[in-house]
Amino acid sequence: MPDVVIPNPVINSPFGEPARHFEFGDRGITGVISEGRRQSSYFVPIPHGRRQTAQLSLEAEWTKDRLRDNELVNRIRGKVAIWRKGGHAGVTATTSRLLNYWTAADRDRKLFFCQIEALETVIYLAEVASKYGDAWIENQLREANETGGNPELFRVALKMATGSGKTVVMAMLIAWQALNKFANPQDARFGDAFLIVCPGITIRDRLRVLLPNDPENYYRQRDVLRRTCSRSSSEPRSSSRTTTRSWRASGGMPPASPRSSLAATKRGPSRRHWTRSFTECVENWATRRVLSS
Repeated sequence: MPDVVIPNPVINSPFGEPARHFEFGDRGITGVISEGRRQSSYFVPIPHGRRQTAQLSLEAEWTKDRLRDNELVNRIRGKVAIWRKGGHAGVTATTSRLLNYWTAADRDRKLFFCQIEALETVIYLAEVASKYGDAWIENQLREANETGGNPELFRVALKMATGSGKTVVMAMLIAWQALNKFANPQDARFGDAFLIVCPGITIRDRLRVLLPNDPENYYRQRDVLRRTCSRSSSEPRSSSRTTTRSWRASGGMPPASPRSSLAATKRGPSRRHWTRSFTECVENWATRRVLSS
C-alpha cells in the first residue's frame, strides 16, 4: 500500500447523503475523489502465513481487486432512496408525523443522515415494501434467517459505524413502534414491548437512556420527541414496556427464541411506573404546529 496522505478526509456532510468518495486502487486507498455515493461493499479475506504480520495482511487486503459489492444492501438502499424522494408515501399518519419531525430543516439537534436512513429502511420494510412490489426483500431476509441457525426468531440487522449514534436510532425505533401501536392496537406490524440485549453490565447501564422513565432518557435529551412536551408527558404510559438485559444476566447468551424474549420482557419494569404515553406527547406537538401555522 502506498503512503497516501489525504489532508482532508472529510468530503461529505454527516447530515446529507454522501455525494463523493475516495477510490480504492490496485495498491489500496487513493486520494482520488469520485462523484457519487460509494456502493456498499466488502473486502474478500485471504489466508495469511503464520509469520505474516497483521500490518502486512491489512495492506494486502485493502485493494480494489478484493472489493465485492453487497448486492442486497445496494438494492434495498436504492429502493429506499426512491421512496424518500417520493415523500415517504404509504406510511401511517403517526409514522409520517415522526419522519417529518426527524427530518425537519429547523431542528435544533439535527440527526445524521445514517440515522435517518436506518429508520427509513426499517419503516420501508415494515410499512411500504409489500405495497410497491418489494415483498422479495422480506422473503429474502426470512430465507437468510431460516438458514442462519435460528429460524424461530426473525432478525433484521442495521450496520452502523462507531460514533454514528446507534443508541439514538434505538430510541427512534422504540418511539416509532410504540406510537403506532398506541394509535392502532390491532396492527400486528407494531409492538409495545421491547427487549434490549447487550454484551455486559456497563453497556446495560449506559442504555438506561432508552428507559422512558429515566431522567436522562433520549426521547427528551436527543429530541426524538418534541421538547416542548412536559417532562412527564414524554414518558410512556403503562401500555409500553422496555427492559434492558445483559448477556451475562441471560446466562451468557442472548435469548434463543421468542419465548425467552417474552419471559425476559415480562420481568421488566412495572406498568404502573409509566403514567404518560408517547401519544400524548406527539399529539401535543402536532397540535402546537397546526395552531402556529
